[in-house]
Amino acid sequence: MAGGGSASNSSSMTGVRIVVAGDHGTGKSSLILATAGESLPTNVPSVLPPTRLPVDMFPDRVPVTIIDTSSSLENKDKLDDELKSADAVVITYACDKTSALARLTTFWLPELIRLEVKVPVIVAGCKLDLADFKQVIGLETVMPIMKQFREIDIDTCIECSAYKRLRIAEVFNYAQKAALYPIAPLFDLEARTLKPRCMRALKRIFIICDHDKDGALSDAELNGLQVKCFNAPLQPSEIVGIKRVVQEKLPAGVNENGLTLAGYLSLHAIFFVKGSPETTWTILRKHGYNNDIRLSEDHLLPLVIRTNHQSAQLTSEAVEFLRGVFTLFDTDGDGALNADELDDLFSTAPESPWREPPYVNAAEKNEIGGLSLNGFLSEWALMSVLDPVLCVENLIYIGYVADPSSALRVMQKRCVDHTEQNIEQNVFQCFVFGPKEAGKSSFLHSFVGRPFSEVYMPTTKEQYTVNIVDQHDGTKRILILREIPEDAVENLLIQKDALAACDIAVFVYDSSNKSSWIRTIELLGQVTSHGESTGYEVPYIIVAAKGDLEPNPTALQDSTRLSQDKGIEAPVPISTRLGDFTNVYKRIVRAAEHPHLSIHREVEVRRIN
Repeated sequence: MAGGGSASNSSSMTGVRIVVAGDHGTGKSSLILATAGESLPTNVPSVLPPTRLPVDMFPDRVPVTIIDTSSSLENKDKLDDELKSADAVVITYACDKTSALARLTTFWLPELIRLEVKVPVIVAGCKLDLADFKQVIGLETVMPIMKQFREIDIDTCIECSAYKRLRIAEVFNYAQKAALYPIAPLFDLEARTLKPRCMRALKRIFIICDHDKDGALSDAELNGLQVKCFNAPLQPSEIVGIKRVVQEKLPAGVNENGLTLAGYLSLHAIFFVKGSPETTWTILRKHGYNNDIRLSEDHLLPLVIRTNHQSAQLTSEAVEFLRGVFTLFDTDGDGALNADELDDLFSTAPESPWREPPYVNAAEKNEIGGLSLNGFLSEWALMSVLDPVLCVENLIYIGYVADPSSALRVMQKRCVDHTEQNIEQNVFQCFVFGPKEAGKSSFLHSFVGRPFSEVYMPTTKEQYTVNIVDQHDGTKRILILREIPEDAVENLLIQKDALAACDIAVFVYDSSNKSSWIRTIELLGQVTSHGESTGYEVPYIIVAAKGDLEPNPTALQDSTRLSQDKGIEAPVPISTRLGDFTNVYKRIVRAAEHPHLSIHREVEVRRIN
C-alpha cells in the first residue's frame, strides 16, 4: 500500500500540545522563538507564553501549541502538570555542556518515568552552533544512552541550533508526527516487529477486505483498501512494486491470488522501518480504531442499560451468529474449542476477553479443557450481562457485521413487577451468600462440572460460573452464579443498588455446623432487609450443603421452624462430595422465573440457644 492521497482523517486530535522542558539555559525559549519565525532578542525571556504555530507549517495541518516551562523549584508543580497533560514532550539539553548528558540520565528521563508520562518524547540537543569551539555531545553518544530508558517512548534524538536556524522546525515536526502517529503502540523498534494488538487489528482489516475469502488480497481488493483510506487509487506499477518489495522480504507474502496475510503484515512492518507510521495509523483509523487500537465509541453500541431495572441479553440473531462462529473455529470437529482454536477465534480482537476474571474458568469445559458450545454461549451470555458494550465490541471483532444494536435486547428485570412471571428473560443472575467454609465455591464449581476438592481454599474475591440449565418443560435458561465472599457482604450492601443485578439469591450453609446456620440467618436478614428498604427485593432459596455429613440437630430443627413460620421452602439439601444436588439449579431458575412466589419479607434473626 501507499500513503498517497488525502489522509485528512488521520487523527481525531484537533490540536497537538507540545511541552518543552529542560534545564535552565539549555535553549528552550530560543528554540520556540526561532521556530515561530521570530528573530531572537538579545535578552530571551525565561519563560514564554503558549505559542501557537501556523497550521501550514505541518503537512497534516493540525494546529500545534508549544508550552514553554521553567525548571525552577518554585514552578515544579506547574511543570509536572504540564508534562502529564502533554501530547508530546521535547526535552532539551545543551550540546556545549558536558554536564548536560548527566542531567538527562539522572533527572529528566527518570522524572518522566516517575510522572508516568506515556506520550512520545523528543530529545533535542540545542546550541549546536557552539560546537565549533567547544566540546560537543554528539548523537552517537546520546542514542545508546536513550535506549536504556525503555519505559519512555523516546521517538527521536536530534541536534539543532536556534541561532543558525538549523533543524529547529524538524524538532516540532517530529513531535507533532509522533503525537499524531505514535510508533510505540504499534511497533517494536528494537525487535523490528509489529506489536500483538496492531497485528490483530490489521488481521481483522485484512479479513474485511478479502471479499472473496481466498486468503489473499487481489489487486482489486488492495486497490479498494487504498481508495477507502487515502482517497486515491494505486497505479498498476505501484501494485507491482508493492508485491515486489514484500516478496523480497518474505517470499510467502505473495501468491497467485495476491498479497497474503503474512505479506500484508510484513508490508506494514516495512512502513515502520522506513519511518512511515502514518500509513498504518491512517488505515487503522479509517476502520474505526482509536489510539488504544480498539474500536472507537462511535463504531460500537451506545449505552444500552439506562436504569437499574434493565438488563441485556443476546438476541437470537447474535446467538445464531455465535453458533456459526463456533462451528467455523472447531477445526478438529470434536464439538469443543481447545485453547488454540479459541485463541484463533479471538485473534482479530485486541486480546481474548476470557483470559482474566470474571470470565476465565467461568464456563464448563471437557476433560481436556475444551469449551463446548453450551460453555461458549454461556460465556457470551455472562459478558452480555456484566458488560454489554464489551460484549458487542468483541462480537464485531470476530466478524459480526449486522447493526450492533441487533445483537442485544434490553430487558425489563423481574423486580419491576413481582406479580408477573418472567417469560422473556432467559438469563438469570444468582447471588450466592453464605459464611466461610459453607461450601459456596464448591456449589459454583459443581455447576460447571468441576470435581469436588477436599482442599479448602478461602475465597477472597467474587467469582462467577455460568451454564445452561434444561428445565422440566424443555426450555433452556442460562444461570449465572456470583459468589459473594462473607467478608464482602457489608461493603456490597452499602450501595443502594447492590441487589439491582440480582434475580435471585441463594444462601448456602454447612448443614453439619450450628454456627454456619446462625451466620447464614444473619446474612439472610441483612440481605432481605436491604432489599425491602431499597426496593430491590429478591426471591431466595436456602441450600443446606454438606449433606453427606451428620446434620446438626439444632440447625435442622431451627430451619424447619423457619420454613413453617415464614411459609418458605425448606432448605434444599445437597452434597457436592457425592454429586447429589436435588435439582437445585433448576429450582433456582424456576424461582427466578416466578419471583412473586419466592419473595419473602425480612427474616427475623434469632439466636439459637
